[in-house]
Amino acid sequence: MGVEYHEVFIRNSRGVQLFTCRWLPFSSPKALVFLCHGYGMECSRFMRGVGTKLANNGYAVFGIDYEGHGRSAGARCYIKKFDNIVNDCSEFFKSVCAQEEYREKTRFLYGESMGGAVALLTHKKDPSFWHGALLVAPMCKISEKVKPHPMVISLLTKVEDVIPRWKIVPTKDVIDSAFKEPAKREEVRGNKLIYQAKPRLKTALEMLRTSMHLEESLHEVTLPFLVLHGEADIVTDPEVSKALYEQASSKDKTIKLYPGMWHGLTYGEPEENIEIVFSDIISWLDKRNGESIDDDASLIERSVCLATSTPPYEMLTISSPITMKETKPQRTRPQANYLCGWKGRRMHHHSSM
Repeated sequence: MGVEYHEVFIRNSRGVQLFTCRWLPFSSPKALVFLCHGYGMECSRFMRGVGTKLANNGYAVFGIDYEGHGRSAGARCYIKKFDNIVNDCSEFFKSVCAQEEYREKTRFLYGESMGGAVALLTHKKDPSFWHGALLVAPMCKISEKVKPHPMVISLLTKVEDVIPRWKIVPTKDVIDSAFKEPAKREEVRGNKLIYQAKPRLKTALEMLRTSMHLEESLHEVTLPFLVLHGEADIVTDPEVSKALYEQASSKDKTIKLYPGMWHGLTYGEPEENIEIVFSDIISWLDKRNGESIDDDASLIERSVCLATSTPPYEMLTISSPITMKETKPQRTRPQANYLCGWKGRRMHHHSSM
Protein backbone atom coordinates (compact mmCIF):
# COMPACT_ATOMS: atom_id res chain seq x y z
CA MET A 1 0.00 0.00 0.00
CA GLY A 2 1.32 3.45 -0.87
CA VAL A 3 1.55 6.40 1.51
CA GLU A 4 1.21 10.06 0.62
CA TYR A 5 3.53 12.38 2.57
CA HIS A 6 3.20 16.17 2.94
CA GLU A 7 5.05 18.90 4.85
CA VAL A 8 3.43 22.18 5.93
CA PHE A 9 4.84 25.11 7.91
CA ILE A 10 2.41 27.01 10.16
CA ARG A 11 2.66 29.93 12.59
CA ASN A 12 1.43 29.56 16.13
CA SER A 13 -0.34 32.23 18.19
CA ARG A 14 3.07 33.61 19.29
CA GLY A 15 4.18 34.08 15.68
CA VAL A 16 6.69 31.19 15.76
CA GLN A 17 6.99 29.11 12.59
CA LEU A 18 6.38 25.42 13.28
CA PHE A 19 6.98 22.42 11.06
CA THR A 20 4.18 19.89 10.55
CA CYS A 21 3.93 16.77 8.44
CA ARG A 22 1.38 14.11 7.58
CA TRP A 23 1.30 10.57 6.25
CA LEU A 24 -1.95 9.73 4.46
CA PRO A 25 -3.33 6.48 3.05
CA PHE A 26 -4.55 6.72 -0.54
CA SER A 27 -8.05 5.67 0.55
CA SER A 28 -10.27 7.48 3.05
CA PRO A 29 -8.61 7.02 6.49
CA LYS A 30 -10.11 4.83 9.20
CA ALA A 31 -9.26 7.45 11.83
CA LEU A 32 -6.79 10.21 12.71
CA VAL A 33 -3.62 9.77 14.77
CA PHE A 34 -1.70 12.77 16.12
CA LEU A 35 1.98 12.38 17.03
CA CYS A 36 3.67 13.93 20.09
CA HIS A 37 7.41 13.33 19.88
CA GLY A 38 9.92 13.03 22.71
CA TYR A 39 12.33 15.58 24.18
CA GLY A 40 14.91 16.67 21.63
CA MET A 41 13.31 14.59 18.87
CA GLU A 42 11.44 15.45 15.65
CA CYS A 43 8.76 13.95 13.42
CA SER A 44 9.76 13.93 9.76
CA ARG A 45 12.69 11.51 10.04
CA PHE A 46 12.70 9.94 13.49
CA MET A 47 8.96 9.21 13.55
CA ARG A 48 8.69 8.33 9.86
CA GLY A 49 8.41 4.65 10.74
CA VAL A 50 5.39 5.33 12.96
CA GLY A 51 3.77 7.50 10.30
CA THR A 52 4.26 5.10 7.41
CA LYS A 53 3.27 1.96 9.33
CA LEU A 54 0.05 3.48 10.61
CA ALA A 55 -0.78 5.04 7.23
CA ASN A 56 -0.15 1.72 5.52
CA ASN A 57 -2.80 0.30 7.86
CA GLY A 58 -5.34 2.93 6.90
CA TYR A 59 -4.75 5.73 9.43
CA ALA A 60 -4.09 9.40 8.65
CA VAL A 61 -1.11 10.47 10.78
CA PHE A 62 -0.17 14.05 11.66
CA GLY A 63 3.00 15.27 13.36
CA ILE A 64 4.35 18.59 14.62
CA ASP A 65 7.84 19.61 15.72
CA TYR A 66 7.58 21.58 18.97
CA GLU A 67 9.01 25.09 19.15
CA GLY A 68 12.80 24.78 19.29
CA HIS A 69 12.70 21.17 18.07
CA GLY A 70 13.42 19.61 14.69
CA ARG A 71 12.62 21.95 11.82
CA SER A 72 10.56 24.39 13.87
CA ALA A 73 11.90 27.84 14.78
CA GLY A 74 13.04 28.80 18.26
CA ALA A 75 16.07 28.34 20.52
CA ARG A 76 17.14 24.71 20.27
CA CYS A 77 15.36 22.58 22.83
CA TYR A 78 14.52 25.53 25.05
CA ILE A 79 11.15 25.02 26.73
CA LYS A 80 10.14 28.34 28.27
CA LYS A 81 6.69 27.03 29.21
CA PHE A 82 5.55 23.44 28.81
CA ASP A 83 2.04 24.79 28.29
CA ASN A 84 3.25 26.38 25.05
CA ILE A 85 3.96 22.93 23.62
CA VAL A 86 0.59 21.60 24.75
CA ASN A 87 -1.29 24.61 23.38
CA ASP A 88 0.51 24.44 20.02
CA CYS A 89 -0.27 20.75 19.67
CA SER A 90 -3.89 21.15 20.73
CA GLU A 91 -4.51 24.05 18.33
CA PHE A 92 -2.83 22.36 15.38
CA PHE A 93 -4.51 19.00 15.99
CA LYS A 94 -7.94 20.63 16.31
CA SER A 95 -7.36 22.65 13.14
CA VAL A 96 -6.84 19.37 11.28
CA CYS A 97 -9.92 17.79 12.85
CA ALA A 98 -11.98 20.79 11.74
CA GLN A 99 -11.24 20.14 8.07
CA GLU A 100 -14.33 18.92 6.25
CA GLU A 101 -12.90 15.53 5.24
CA TYR A 102 -11.89 14.75 8.85
CA ARG A 103 -14.78 16.11 10.93
CA GLU A 104 -16.45 12.74 11.43
CA LYS A 105 -13.27 10.74 11.99
CA THR A 106 -12.24 9.16 15.29
CA ARG A 107 -9.31 11.01 16.92
CA PHE A 108 -6.35 9.42 18.71
CA LEU A 109 -3.28 10.91 20.40
CA TYR A 110 0.10 9.17 20.20
CA GLY A 111 2.96 10.14 22.54
CA GLU A 112 6.47 8.78 23.02
CA SER A 113 8.50 9.51 26.18
CA MET A 114 8.05 13.24 26.92
CA GLY A 115 5.43 13.17 24.17
CA GLY A 116 3.36 10.99 26.46
CA ALA A 117 3.10 13.93 28.86
CA VAL A 118 2.17 16.22 25.95
CA ALA A 119 -0.55 13.79 24.86
CA LEU A 120 -2.01 13.44 28.37
CA LEU A 121 -2.07 17.22 28.91
CA THR A 122 -3.62 17.74 25.46
CA HIS A 123 -6.34 15.30 26.48
CA LYS A 124 -6.88 17.16 29.78
CA LYS A 125 -7.49 20.45 27.92
CA ASP A 126 -10.61 18.92 26.35
CA PRO A 127 -11.28 15.41 27.72
CA SER A 128 -14.41 14.79 25.63
CA PHE A 129 -12.70 15.61 22.34
CA TRP A 130 -10.30 12.66 22.17
CA HIS A 131 -11.28 9.03 21.59
CA GLY A 132 -8.07 7.43 22.87
CA ALA A 133 -4.31 7.63 23.34
CA LEU A 134 -1.27 5.47 22.63
CA LEU A 135 1.52 6.11 25.15
CA VAL A 136 4.97 4.63 24.50
CA ALA A 137 7.27 4.70 27.55
CA PRO A 138 5.60 7.95 28.68
CA MET A 139 6.94 10.64 31.00
CA CYS A 140 4.06 11.08 33.43
CA LYS A 141 5.44 10.60 36.93
CA ILE A 142 8.71 10.95 38.85
CA SER A 143 10.03 7.64 40.06
CA GLU A 144 9.80 7.26 43.83
CA LYS A 145 13.45 6.14 43.75
CA VAL A 146 14.77 9.64 43.19
CA LYS A 147 12.38 12.47 43.66
CA PRO A 148 14.56 15.60 43.82
CA HIS A 149 14.82 17.17 47.26
CA PRO A 150 12.61 20.27 47.59
CA MET A 151 15.69 22.31 48.55
CA VAL A 152 17.35 21.42 45.23
CA ILE A 153 14.27 22.48 43.30
CA SER A 154 14.00 25.68 45.33
CA LEU A 155 17.63 26.60 44.70
CA LEU A 156 17.43 26.07 40.95
CA THR A 157 14.09 27.84 40.72
CA LYS A 158 15.71 30.98 42.17
CA VAL A 159 18.18 31.20 39.27
CA GLU A 160 16.09 29.87 36.39
CA ASP A 161 15.05 33.35 35.24
CA VAL A 162 18.63 34.59 35.52
CA ILE A 163 20.27 31.81 33.50
CA PRO A 164 17.28 30.00 31.90
CA ARG A 165 19.25 28.72 28.90
CA TRP A 166 22.20 27.47 30.91
CA LYS A 167 23.09 23.98 29.74
CA ILE A 168 23.25 21.52 32.61
CA VAL A 169 26.17 19.06 32.93
CA PRO A 170 24.99 15.80 31.33
CA THR A 171 25.26 12.25 32.48
CA LYS A 172 26.12 9.41 30.12
CA ASP A 173 24.77 9.75 26.58
CA VAL A 174 21.22 8.41 26.74
CA ILE A 175 21.33 7.12 23.15
CA ASP A 176 23.45 4.17 24.28
CA SER A 177 20.80 3.27 26.85
CA ALA A 178 17.71 3.92 24.73
CA PHE A 179 18.37 2.08 21.47
CA LYS A 180 19.31 -1.58 21.52
CA GLU A 181 20.57 -1.94 17.92
CA PRO A 182 24.01 -0.32 17.39
CA ALA A 183 23.23 0.64 13.78
CA LYS A 184 20.10 2.46 14.88
CA ARG A 185 22.03 4.33 17.56
CA GLU A 186 24.30 5.66 14.83
CA GLU A 187 21.27 6.63 12.72
CA VAL A 188 19.96 8.68 15.64
CA ARG A 189 23.34 10.34 16.16
CA GLY A 190 23.49 11.12 12.45
CA ASN A 191 20.11 12.87 12.49
CA LYS A 192 21.05 16.55 12.76
CA LEU A 193 17.44 17.49 13.53
CA ILE A 194 17.71 15.71 16.90
CA TYR A 195 19.04 17.82 19.77
CA GLN A 196 22.01 16.07 21.35
CA ALA A 197 23.61 18.83 23.46
CA LYS A 198 23.19 19.38 27.19
CA PRO A 199 19.67 20.17 28.46
CA ARG A 200 18.90 23.73 29.53
CA LEU A 201 18.03 24.70 33.11
CA LYS A 202 14.58 26.12 32.32
CA THR A 203 13.77 23.12 30.13
CA ALA A 204 14.70 20.67 32.88
CA LEU A 205 12.62 22.53 35.46
CA GLU A 206 9.61 22.72 33.14
CA MET A 207 9.77 18.96 32.58
CA LEU A 208 10.15 18.41 36.32
CA ARG A 209 7.12 20.56 37.12
CA THR A 210 5.10 18.87 34.39
CA SER A 211 5.93 15.41 35.72
CA MET A 212 5.03 16.44 39.27
CA HIS A 213 1.73 17.91 38.09
CA LEU A 214 0.87 14.77 36.12
CA GLU A 215 1.87 12.55 39.02
CA GLU A 216 -0.63 14.32 41.25
CA SER A 217 -3.42 14.06 38.68
CA LEU A 218 -3.12 10.61 37.10
CA HIS A 219 -6.60 9.85 38.42
CA GLU A 220 -7.93 12.59 36.12
CA VAL A 221 -6.98 10.59 33.01
CA THR A 222 -10.29 9.35 31.64
CA LEU A 223 -9.81 8.52 27.97
CA PRO A 224 -9.19 4.99 26.64
CA PHE A 225 -5.46 4.31 26.39
CA LEU A 226 -2.81 1.74 25.64
CA VAL A 227 0.49 2.24 27.45
CA LEU A 228 3.51 0.27 26.23
CA HIS A 229 6.84 -0.10 28.03
CA GLY A 230 9.96 -2.22 27.72
CA GLU A 231 10.76 -3.99 30.97
CA ALA A 232 14.48 -3.45 30.37
CA ASP A 233 14.02 0.30 29.85
CA ILE A 234 16.56 2.24 31.94
CA VAL A 235 15.71 5.64 30.41
CA THR A 236 12.13 5.91 31.66
CA ASP A 237 11.01 3.74 34.54
CA PRO A 238 8.40 1.04 33.71
CA GLU A 239 6.96 1.66 37.19
CA VAL A 240 5.79 5.03 35.87
CA SER A 241 3.59 3.34 33.27
CA LYS A 242 2.29 0.93 35.89
CA ALA A 243 1.31 3.89 38.10
CA LEU A 244 -0.56 5.48 35.21
CA TYR A 245 -2.40 2.24 34.52
CA GLU A 246 -3.31 1.71 38.16
CA GLN A 247 -4.40 5.28 38.98
CA ALA A 248 -6.12 6.43 35.77
CA SER A 249 -9.92 6.62 35.93
CA SER A 250 -10.27 5.31 32.38
CA LYS A 251 -12.63 2.37 32.11
CA ASP A 252 -10.86 1.18 28.96
CA LYS A 253 -7.15 0.95 29.70
CA THR A 254 -4.45 -1.51 28.67
CA ILE A 255 -0.79 -1.86 29.63
CA LYS A 256 1.68 -3.92 27.62
CA LEU A 257 5.05 -4.81 29.14
CA TYR A 258 7.75 -6.23 26.87
CA PRO A 259 10.38 -8.43 28.54
CA GLY A 260 13.90 -7.61 27.36
CA MET A 261 12.93 -4.54 25.36
CA TRP A 262 14.55 -1.15 25.91
CA HIS A 263 13.27 2.43 25.68
CA GLY A 264 13.16 2.80 21.88
CA LEU A 265 10.30 0.38 21.26
CA THR A 266 9.35 1.72 17.82
CA TYR A 267 12.83 2.45 16.50
CA GLY A 268 15.75 1.00 18.47
CA GLU A 269 14.80 -2.68 18.72
CA PRO A 270 15.44 -5.52 16.26
CA GLU A 271 12.89 -5.42 13.43
CA GLU A 272 11.01 -8.47 14.70
CA ASN A 273 10.44 -6.74 18.05
CA ILE A 274 9.33 -3.53 16.37
CA GLU A 275 6.80 -5.54 14.37
CA ILE A 276 5.39 -6.99 17.61
CA VAL A 277 4.96 -3.50 19.08
CA PHE A 278 3.28 -2.13 15.96
CA SER A 279 1.05 -5.18 15.72
CA ASP A 280 -0.17 -4.43 19.26
CA ILE A 281 -0.65 -0.74 18.43
CA ILE A 282 -2.60 -1.36 15.23
CA SER A 283 -4.71 -4.08 16.84
CA TRP A 284 -5.65 -1.70 19.67
CA LEU A 285 -6.51 1.08 17.21
CA ASP A 286 -8.57 -1.20 14.99
CA LYS A 287 -10.62 -2.46 17.92
CA ARG A 288 -11.33 1.04 19.26
CA ASN A 289 -12.10 2.34 15.81
CA GLY A 290 -14.43 -0.42 14.66
CA GLU A 291 -15.69 -2.37 17.65
CA SER A 292 -17.54 -1.49 20.83
CA ILE A 293 -15.48 -1.91 24.00
CA ASP A 294 -16.90 -3.24 27.25
CA ASP A 295 -17.06 -0.66 30.05
CA ASP A 296 -14.73 -2.78 32.15
CA ALA A 297 -12.19 -3.47 29.43
CA SER A 298 -9.07 -2.88 31.55
CA LEU A 299 -6.27 -5.21 30.60
CA ILE A 300 -2.71 -5.87 31.71
CA GLU A 301 -0.62 -7.95 29.37
CA ARG A 302 2.92 -9.21 29.33
CA SER A 303 3.76 -9.59 25.66
CA VAL A 304 6.10 -12.29 24.36
CA CYS A 305 9.03 -10.98 22.35
CA LEU A 306 10.43 -12.91 19.41
CA ALA A 307 13.81 -11.41 20.21
CA THR A 308 13.96 -10.32 23.80
CA SER A 309 17.17 -8.62 23.41
CA THR A 310 -8.18 26.39 17.46
CA PRO A 311 -7.28 29.95 16.56
CA PRO A 312 -6.62 29.76 12.79
CA TYR A 313 -3.03 29.35 11.66
CA GLU A 314 -1.20 31.30 9.01
CA MET A 315 -0.33 28.53 6.56
CA LEU A 316 3.05 28.41 4.80
CA THR A 317 2.67 25.32 2.66
CA ILE A 318 5.42 23.14 1.26
CA SER A 319 3.64 20.07 -0.09
CA SER A 320 5.61 17.20 -1.56
CA PRO A 321 3.59 14.02 -2.13
CA ILE A 322 5.71 10.89 -2.42
CA THR A 323 5.03 7.17 -2.37
CA MET A 324 6.71 4.99 0.26
CA LYS A 325 7.00 1.25 0.53
CA GLU A 326 6.91 0.05 3.18
CA THR A 327 17.93 -12.47 21.70
CA LYS A 328 19.61 -11.00 24.48
CA PRO A 329 19.10 -11.49 28.25
CA GLN A 330 17.11 -8.80 30.02
CA ARG A 331 19.27 -6.04 31.40
CA THR A 332 19.60 -5.73 35.14
CA ARG A 333 18.25 -2.34 36.21
CA PRO A 334 21.12 -0.39 37.80
CA GLN A 335 20.74 1.58 40.99
CA ALA A 336 19.98 4.82 39.18
CA ASN A 337 18.20 8.08 39.73
CA TYR A 338 15.20 9.18 37.69
CA LEU A 339 14.14 12.76 37.08
CA CYS A 340 10.90 13.34 35.19
CA GLY A 341 11.07 9.64 34.37
CA TRP A 342 14.63 9.91 33.03
CA LYS A 343 17.73 8.33 34.44
CA GLY A 344 20.01 10.94 35.91
CA ARG A 345 21.62 12.46 38.99
CA ARG A 346 19.05 14.82 40.45
CA MET A 347 18.97 17.83 38.12
CA HIS A 348 21.87 16.54 36.03
CA HIS A 349 20.60 14.57 33.08
CA HIS A 350 20.99 14.32 29.32
CA SER A 351 18.29 12.99 27.08
CA SER A 352 17.34 12.95 23.45
CA MET A 353 13.92 11.51 24.29
